[in-house]
Amino acid sequence: MENIVKAALATLVFLGSSWVFASDDDAVTIGGVEMTNSSKSAAFEAVKKKLGKWEGQMTQSLTGQSFDVSYEWALTSGGNTITESIIEDGVEMLTTYSDQDGELVVRHYCGLGTEPVFKVSELDGNSMSLAVDAERSGLHREHHSFVTGMKWTMDPENPNNMIFENTVVLDGQVTNNRAELSRAM
Repeated sequence: MENIVKAALATLVFLGSSWVFASDDDAVTIGGVEMTNSSKSAAFEAVKKKLGKWEGQMTQSLTGQSFDVSYEWALTSGGNTITESIIEDGVEMLTTYSDQDGELVVRHYCGLGTEPVFKVSELDGNSMSLAVDAERSGLHREHHSFVTGMKWTMDPENPNNMIFENTVVLDGQVTNNRAELSRAM
């Protein structure tokens, strides 16, 4: 019986890891119809480098406090969207990454109750910066609290480490947060 349980668990782990890291080159078929899988922007491909779970500590500049954080990126929607499940100091959030008209569009569903939309402001081999898309977001610093920018910097020496930074407007006051992350799985 113990061997059957171990075999079942091993199969689930294998299938789960195959699903999480499926290539977007794989054909997606729904109801016998093959779905079109368009080419992805360089920014989308950069986000794919983060697939998996990352954990670490974030420090908030406004208070100086440090707290636990975890981020888990997963490929979904036939390889056309990446979801990021976020936990910062026990608060769960969600961010989605998908291409629209050849450009990466990022939607963040924030613990502040706002939903800023971002566009890529800078992209190079080791880092990507996002800036709030004011037109799509409809958020104003005078009236809303929201994330205004994000940046990820991969460690060129160790691809299992990265720095995540974000800027947030809280009741009109700006805070810059920084997290040091390591790949957990």
